[in-house]
Amino acid sequence: MSSASARLLKLFEGRRLTPTQRRIAHCMVRQAGDAPFLSSVELAELAGVSQPSVTRFAVALGFDGYPALRRHLRETAPEAADARSGSGDGGAGEPCNAYQQAVRAEIDNLRHLAALLADPAPVERAGSMLAATPTLPVLGLRAASAQARGFAYFAAKVHPDVRLLDEGGSMLADRIDGCVRAGAQVLLCFALPRHPREVADALSYARDAGLRIITVADSAFAPVAHPDDLLLPAAVGTGLVFDTACAPMLLGRVLLEAMCDGLPQAQARLEDFDARAVERGLFME
Repeated sequence: MSSASARLLKLFEGRRLTPTQRRIAHCMVRQAGDAPFLSSVELAELAGVSQPSVTRFAVALGFDGYPALRRHLRETAPEAADARSGSGDGGAGEPCNAYQQAVRAEIDNLRHLAALLADPAPVERAGSMLAATPTLPVLGLRAASAQARGFAYFAAKVHPDVRLLDEGGSMLADRIDGCVRAGAQVLLCFALPRHPREVADALSYARDAGLRIITVADSAFAPVAHPDDLLLPAAVGTGLVFDTACAPMLLGRVLLEAMCDGLPQAQARLEDFDARAVERGLFME
């Protein structure tokens, strides 16, 4: 699964894809084991696009059409048939209701994240950047606000100045300006579907203000992706009425760990907080 996903990511790397084409690419990465066997109609249904969009996507990748793309995938991933037969929890043929399917899809997302973290360099780089900035703005609007708030809550225990940006509107740019005046060098963004246009505008404004951007997004092909940013992908689950975001949440915690590694005073601050919490009787024992 992870090797098939890596091959697909390499195939898409550096391509200028439309939002619809990024959606198809994201779907193929999530269905990497099945991708070489899907018809254009099946892929269109999975990605929620039209069949002609799948054909145009294949052409954009340099193939004569979708059959040529599928043939390429089969030739470069001969082990895909084994992946398609299924393995792990439940096994092929075992009954599975919609709730179980959603959980298993999230397990697959977490496995994919684990495979990406086999190379820790991007997360370690992000952690060093987050630790070094005197002021740390954390942006997340609408569906991503919970991820941003969770990160900011824990980050504030070890980082001296964390500023949560979870509300849009005309004052968002003002708040980014305030972070820059306070010494911010980096902005951390959580960007999840459906991607608000306001997030892209805020990131563009932050870049113009001189901030470096670290983005946790649902895909390397998310519409907020920018070549100058450090983007860390973590897929969301789409099997329920509302998307599930276990992988982005866990990636946020991994970033916290990497940031703490770059903050010499992190442990002392945590111990001080624990001592004051005991004095105040803050938590039930």
